[in-house]
Amino acid sequence: MWCIGKLTEEYRRRMYGLLELYAKPYSEEEPVVCVDEKSKQLLQQARTPLVAKPGKPVKEDYEYRRAGTRNIFMAVEPKAGCRQVEVTARRTKVDFVRFISRLVEKVYAGAQKIHLVMDNLNTHFTNSFIEVLGIEHAEQMLKRVEFHYTPKHASWLNMAEIEIGIMDRQCIGHRLGSETVLRSEVAAWESRRNLIKARIEWKFTRQDADQKLSKYYVS
Repeated sequence: MWCIGKLTEEYRRRMYGLLELYAKPYSEEEPVVCVDEKSKQLLQQARTPLVAKPGKPVKEDYEYRRAGTRNIFMAVEPKAGCRQVEVTARRTKVDFVRFISRLVEKVYAGAQKIHLVMDNLNTHFTNSFIEVLGIEHAEQMLKRVEFHYTPKHASWLNMAEIEIGIMDRQCIGHRLGSETVLRSEVAAWESRRNLIKARIEWKFTRQDADQKLSKYYVS
C-alpha cells in the first residue's frame, strides 16, 4: 500500500532546505546529525538452531516465542562517519529527550551549532524538551541546536533511514531473543562502523529533485 503525498510548497521548501544542508562541506563546528528510531521485536528460539557448516547457513525452526519489543535510537553524522545508537525499553518523549540531550551535552559538547535532521513524530518538537527538562534547561541546551524537519511522507530525505537499513542487514535482521543480546550486538556493530568511519555519500541534489519531481509540484 502506498502513501502518496502532494509535493506542496511546504514540501518543496523543506526538501530544498535539507538538500542545501547536505550539500554544505563538512564542519566540525556545525555537524549535521540525522536522527531516527526503529522498533525491534525480540524473538526467542523455540528449538535449538542447527549450526552453520561450510556452504550451509544456520537453520532455524519456523516456530519462535515472542519476547516483547525494544526501541533503537539512531543518530548518524554522515560526513564524519560516526553514529550513536541506543537501545531503550520504550520510545516516549522522555527517552527521546534523554537521547538528544546526550548528543548535545556530551557527544557534540564542543560544537557551536548542531543541525539535527528528523521526521515529524509528535515527540520531536521543542515542547517535549520543555516538558521533560523544564523551560530553563531546555532553552539552555537547545540554543546550540537547529532542527531540520523532513517534509511529511518524505522520510527518504533523512539519512538516518539509510543507516538503519544498513544496521538491519548487517546486525539485527535475524532473531534476537533478549534485550541483553540486542544491546551487545548493536554496540559491537556501532563500534565497528565508527572504527572504519563509514560515511554516507549523498548525491541527490536540488537540481536532481527539480528534474525528477517538478511535474508533480503543486503550486
